[in-house]
Amino acid sequence: MNLERKKCLSCGKELTGRSDKKYCDNHCKSSFQYQQSKTAAPRFYNKVDNQLKLNRKLLKHYNRAGKAIIRSKVLLEQGFDPNFFTHYWKNQKGDIYWFVYEFGFLKKKEYNAEKYVLIIWQDYMAMK
Repeated sequence: MNLERKKCLSCGKELTGRSDKKYCDNHCKSSFQYQQSKTAAPRFYNKVDNQLKLNRKLLKHYNRAGKAIIRSKVLLEQGFDPNFFTHYWKNQKGDIYWFVYEFGFLKKKEYNAEKYVLIIWQDYMAMK
């Protein structure tokens, strides 16, 4: 017979009641699970979602007029990653604009400088 009493995984108090009990109350259960989630590696979905949110925020910030041109270095230094996008659109010239939701960008090289042309999604871009 095991005489050792089980203790709460969160606060360490001695547990009473069911033999398979792990926490003394819901607060301790929630607290323990929160602490575990903070130490766990971020899930792939969270990494992708966070990068998309950051990309959208930056594109929105630098494109207030509907169309803008910005040096790629400015966006990249703030954490922008052009490999994360939601969809793309190809214009009649064959240029491919990559979109993060409603905000798009096109990489261009102009006067030996890498730049992004920033645009906002328009109704005429929808596939027919």
